[in-house]
Amino acid sequence: MTGARHPFAGGPGLWSWRSLRWKIAALVIAASCGVALAVGGLVHQATANRFQKEAYGRAELSLESSVAKYHRNGGVPPEGTEYDQAEMPPELLSRVRSENGIAFWYDETERDGPWLWAAQPVGGGEILGVTTHMGTEERELAALDRTIIKVSGTTLLVIVPLSVLLTELLSRRLRHVARTARRIADGELDARTGKVGHDGDEVTGIAAAVDSMAQSLQQRLLDEQRFTADVAHELRTPLMGLVTSTELLPDGPATELVRDRVSVLRALVEDLLEISRLDAGAEASDARFVPVGSVVEASVTRTGEPALTTVVDNRQVSTDPRRLDRIIANLVLNAHRHGGGRVEVRVDGPTVVVRDHGPGFPAALLADGPQRFRTGASERGHGHGLGLTIAVGQARVIGASLELANAPDGGAVAVLRLPDGDRPPD
Repeated sequence: MTGARHPFAGGPGLWSWRSLRWKIAALVIAASCGVALAVGGLVHQATANRFQKEAYGRAELSLESSVAKYHRNGGVPPEGTEYDQAEMPPELLSRVRSENGIAFWYDETERDGPWLWAAQPVGGGEILGVTTHMGTEERELAALDRTIIKVSGTTLLVIVPLSVLLTELLSRRLRHVARTARRIADGELDARTGKVGHDGDEVTGIAAAVDSMAQSLQQRLLDEQRFTADVAHELRTPLMGLVTSTELLPDGPATELVRDRVSVLRALVEDLLEISRLDAGAEASDARFVPVGSVVEASVTRTGEPALTTVVDNRQVSTDPRRLDRIIANLVLNAHRHGGGRVEVRVDGPTVVVRDHGPGFPAALLADGPQRFRTGASERGHGHGLGLTIAVGQARVIGASLELANAPDGGAVAVLRLPDGDRPPD
């Protein structure tokens, strides 16, 4: 009813990246991609190491066989071996000379595919080498990589929709809890989340906590409302006797002071009774078509406080004139009591604006709404905090909205918007 922004309002929409469903889905996708890359990399590396180990073993056996044939043939290299050092890679020759034994070199510079060299010295400064073509292994490794990519892609095509579906189920349960909390914050204290899933998970725990909080708030509010109503009713009878007794006192300054304080006390008790009826939902609107501007002008006049009233559109609106009078009177009196400077009332059809030129509404009142026995700030004067509470309650009864705000150039502004759906008969 007031201008305070709801703490649950403006949540992320269905396609918003801030939504929990997309954050969880993105996390699942990232984890799946990470696992796929890690497993694929490990399989690729393990396979490459196995191919390399097997190739080294074949090259070593081939070299040993060639060296044995070289010695049996009296220094003649057998067919399929390299004897010309000019044809061997320089890196291989450098390794053979430095290690003085069998050395290997993986040569990828050849156009027809990679080759694995194995060479060793055979005496007299000569070096005998053999080669093993690695093209088949490279093709098998490339085929393995393609298979890993296809399997990973297919797995992601299954995991991604499944993760989005599961997170949507979780998000739906959380949205249900949020909607229930929003209803509770809006005053529907009997709202409950009910069963939102299996027992034991976190969402169920949150829902149970929200239900417990609502139950506690409802009980405390009922106790407060019952206490307020009981106090008001208990005070009303002795107060009426006190009012009667003051009328019997002789006129004088002391008597006038007593009558004034008794009048204030009587107004307070009546306000408490009115609030108790509003809290109990015992009030009902008696709507009929009335000219809003005329009703507001009469209401301002009855307050006895000066106010600049401007009627732009004296349209007839279906509302309860008695409750409208009560709302306007409370807003004007509140502006004089807690505001400062001149008070202005503007009527434009179903919209009524009451403004003062004081320090404005305190931030706590704008954030939490009017609360009984709380004025919010010392600079807005002293009082019981019941005027705005009654105005908000009466506005709710007639189906109107009451928004409280501060003007940019200073001062408090209360905007009452009456429902304007129907049109008066000709």
